[in-house]
Amino acid sequence: MRRRNRKVFIRNIFQHLVCLEEAWPLGSIATEITYKVQSEAFDYLDAPVKRITTTDTPAPYSPTLLKEFLPQVEEVLSCEISDVR
Repeated sequence: MRRRNRKVFIRNIFQHLVCLEEAWPLGSIATEITYKVQSEAFDYLDAPVKRITTTDTPAPYSPTLLKEFLPQVEEVLSCEISDVR
């Protein structure tokens, strides 16, 4: 994230942040965003930043396995429900 974009992004964060990305968890954009928000805007958050990415395994070729490899709707919904409680 460029410095100018980061300032705008952080200024617009309210209470909760869930970062969803279809990429591996290590070295992804989601990793950079969650790190920057936790380090620069922690006081504006009511809960820790949640990061949802693919599983940390090689990407499968099978469509059935690929569907399980990618983040699922249930993961996002369970994350939101646990934050509200």
